[in-house]
Amino acid sequence: MMRHLRTASLIALATALLMGSASAETIKIGVNEPLTGAFAASGTYVVNGAKIAADEINAKGGVLGKQIELVIEDNKSNPTEAAAVAEKLITRDKTPVMMGAWGSSLTLAVMPKLMEYQVPMVVETSSASKITTMGNPYIFRISPPSNVESAAFEKIVDKLGLKKVDFLVINNDWGRGTADDFGKMMKAKGIQIGLVETMDQGAQDMSAQLSKIKASDSETVIVTAAVDQLTLLFKQAEALGMKKRIITTGGSQNPDQIIAQAGAAANGTMHLTTFLPWFPDKTPNPEATAYFVSEWKKRGFEFAGCTESFRGYDGIRTAAAAIEKAGKADPEAIRAALWQIDVKGLNGDIVFKKSGPAGKESGQSQPNVYLIEIADGKVAMKSF
Repeated sequence: MMRHLRTASLIALATALLMGSASAETIKIGVNEPLTGAFAASGTYVVNGAKIAADEINAKGGVLGKQIELVIEDNKSNPTEAAAVAEKLITRDKTPVMMGAWGSSLTLAVMPKLMEYQVPMVVETSSASKITTMGNPYIFRISPPSNVESAAFEKIVDKLGLKKVDFLVINNDWGRGTADDFGKMMKAKGIQIGLVETMDQGAQDMSAQLSKIKASDSETVIVTAAVDQLTLLFKQAEALGMKKRIITTGGSQNPDQIIAQAGAAANGTMHLTTFLPWFPDKTPNPEATAYFVSEWKKRGFEFAGCTESFRGYDGIRTAAAAIEKAGKADPEAIRAALWQIDVKGLNGDIVFKKSGPAGKESGQSQPNVYLIEIADGKVAMKSF
């Protein structure tokens, strides 16, 4: 009996050593995204984009002579779960760098864990301005915060002739932050701010809020929500006979998906987006854009996902570049290296500038922002 126990122990030890050896042959990057819940469609797009980046990097020899291994976890579109996922990725999976966590409320929930364990995270989507102004030196964001997005929009508001604007935003840090930043910019330009209506992230019926907005004297409504909710909202606005101009923010609209699901209800809507897969020649990196879109289609994914999946692609390429620059898979070395990288992203150069209180700055890249319009069931650049 004792012999059997000793044999079993030796086998277990050998297995553990082999597993440890195999793990040492890869460099892990944690991926904390919503794969179920209200933001599942968007999170899945981001993860698929991340996989394209990892495959591309690994095909070219990996990083530091090792293959990249994505450790992908579902935060279930829930802030509490996002924090728990971050802790697992850090303590159990030993990932020296992460990408996440899609929604602003999800990223904000993760941030204390990054401080506690001193592990950096590339933020690929979240747009609440306070993410990079709170004083967390482990945050490096490649997506535009709502204040950067509103600054880009400021350049064209005069051309749109905005006079009075209502807001309908998701009731979380992402939506409320957008209403605050865009509202401040518009007030400074003499544009009146009317109603600021909110909706829960899982809400299916926005008719009460839309009825209030329809009855107001504004000519425009700014909307911030994820793609599935936007589809419902456009249909409900059409059913109510609402004729106001609708402009969405946040770069998470997937216009092609909206066209497919909302049909004619989407016509005339405008969208601030951070990627132009429809017009590769108008992007900062046309050749890379053409490659990514081609690879996305080759894998059988719907073209609609490109407007979000590119974030996952650029996010993993950013993390990998920092690991290469650091020369080792060490969290502090990677954090320091993130300040030194210059990655040719699909929407411009990814270079981090300091944001937040001195000594505790977060990194913020400055991507491009575009205004597109859905006309006759097709995506077009907004012309003036």
